[in-house]
Amino acid sequence: MKAQVFRGVNQLSYEEIPTPEIGSDEVLVQVQVVGLCQSDIKKIRYPLYEPPRIFGHETAGVIAAVGADVKHWHVGQRVVVLHHIPCMHCGYCLNDNFSMCDVYKTITTTAGFAPSGGGFAEYVKVPGHIVQHGGLLSIPDHISFEQASFVEPTNCCLKAVKKADITPGQTVLVTGAGPIGLMFIMLVKYFGAKAIATDLLPSRIEKALNVGADAAFDARDPDLSAKVQDLTQGMGVDTSLLAVPSEKAFFQALDCTRKGGKILFFAEFPDEVEIPINPNILYRREIDLMGSYSSSYRVQALAADIVFSQKIDVDALVSDRYPLRELAAAVERAVTPTPETLKILIYPHESSAVSLD
Repeated sequence: MKAQVFRGVNQLSYEEIPTPEIGSDEVLVQVQVVGLCQSDIKKIRYPLYEPPRIFGHETAGVIAAVGADVKHWHVGQRVVVLHHIPCMHCGYCLNDNFSMCDVYKTITTTAGFAPSGGGFAEYVKVPGHIVQHGGLLSIPDHISFEQASFVEPTNCCLKAVKKADITPGQTVLVTGAGPIGLMFIMLVKYFGAKAIATDLLPSRIEKALNVGADAAFDARDPDLSAKVQDLTQGMGVDTSLLAVPSEKAFFQALDCTRKGGKILFFAEFPDEVEIPINPNILYRREIDLMGSYSSSYRVQALAADIVFSQKIDVDALVSDRYPLRELAAAVERAVTPTPETLKILIYPHESSAVSLD
């Protein structure tokens, strides 16, 4: 089969490699589409993992083979593949910190080499632990593979929205209107709250309004805080969601968040970044700082229902489609986006990949 093998920093090799052999409790899935995630880009562009590996984890496809002991799944079923499933009994899992679980981090789907997601290949193997504990989701007939590939990123964003306890009637600031920020806007609206978005690109500011933001501003606007205050009766927003790794965005959020409000870090900052802050600001204003990383088993069913019931418009997030062999070009497009670049999808079958430029 064909796969994009990570051979070193910024080195992707489109290679012929063996199709994974499955054990008695495992499933082999033919990949139809896989989303390109910022975490994939980070792993490809920085020396974080030893090669060789095959990344990619926002995967939807068709079951191509099942092990002898596998029950309830059969060849030909259309499925979403979830690349991580926690153990459910360690100290982290018992406290709903599923993404900190060692099993969650180490048992993952694979297309070969060190297991690393494996979606950037024609076939991916799903380990028994994942098969047996909810890591395959059947795709309804009315849902496309493209739409289904959004279940995992929806889970990640939904986890953050739940952690911030966003409720009807609240107002939420979303910093950054890329694919993740736009999904946050949709989910904020889904939960009955109001969304205010910021971005640097006029096209993304307009897109934010199109997907449901109540207001959207240029992040460089010197009057941003005053405008947010005007929209919130002088209070400030209840919660700020940082969807971009920007120190400036954090301080804007701090200015815009009401006393007793919350600021949630969703985007991952470079390790060398340090943000100086006077702790008395948090103390006197009772601001809660929190982080949300990866997905949550707890919201998995709800994330799937939101996508499969089309309660958010994931189609509006897709801007580009690339064949698997052009993954390097897709990464470059994501790193140096055009004003129209949003979510990029990757296809092992080239006939399905048509750029939306």
